[in-house]
Amino acid sequence: MNLRSIPISAWIGIIGIALCLLCAIFAPFIAPFGERDVVGEIWMPAGGDFLLGTDNLGRDLLSRMIYGAHTTIFVALVATVISFALGMILSFAAAVTGGFVDQLLSRFNDLMMAVPTLIFALVVLAVLPQHLWILILVMAVLDSTRVFRIGRAVALDIAVMEFVEAARLRGEGSLWIIFREILPNTLSPLLAEFGLRFAFSILFLSTLSFLGLGIQPPAADWGGMVKDNKDGIIFGISAALVPGAAIATLAICVNLVVDWLMKRTSSLKGGRGDA
Repeated sequence: MNLRSIPISAWIGIIGIALCLLCAIFAPFIAPFGERDVVGEIWMPAGGDFLLGTDNLGRDLLSRMIYGAHTTIFVALVATVISFALGMILSFAAAVTGGFVDQLLSRFNDLMMAVPTLIFALVVLAVLPQHLWILILVMAVLDSTRVFRIGRAVALDIAVMEFVEAARLRGEGSLWIIFREILPNTLSPLLAEFGLRFAFSILFLSTLSFLGLGIQPPAADWGGMVKDNKDGIIFGISAALVPGAAIATLAICVNLVVDWLMKRTSSLKGGRGDA
């Protein structure tokens, strides 16, 4: 791949994602203050020792943003990976097996998708204990229904091709067909979908945290920071706008990279260039 062929929009997305990942990985070493340290007055303006000011409890907003990147990206990424593993395995199994198994999994998936995702998550998280692993599993299971839908559609197109039929005639089992025949030929659209699902996971997690059922305080995450500082908007305090802008920026950066990957994949498939 020629680096010069990467468009400016994709470079903006790559740089934005890289900066967020850098903050997420090295948060304890980059943040000027601790995640929970009260270091000043409430809602101090930006300047001096506090580049972004302080929050509703007097904690450094920049430090909270950096630690929030660590929490937000980690939870969203783990939930997306689990949802893709679950969704792809079930969708490929449904496409390869067909018949009753396909109908059972597809109808159950339709049933899950019929329930509004946010309402379903709020009900489940309100009943279950508020643990991080439960939050991740709930997000993953709900998102896997979308992965199942696109995975099954792509797998059905591949499953009827000649090389898959040849593998069946050789006596290959379902696992061989799934992992050696179908999966390698569906990676491009699924990788693009992975980026989109990751962006949606960030937005979904931030929504849950804003509603009080996501990441629990005093841990920092961007959605929770918007909730904590929303009352400051009434008094002209911009502390809630900073994490909100970070959420939007990261989602846009991910979408820019995904758009480039999808265009590049389409170009390669159509033989129209090497962008």
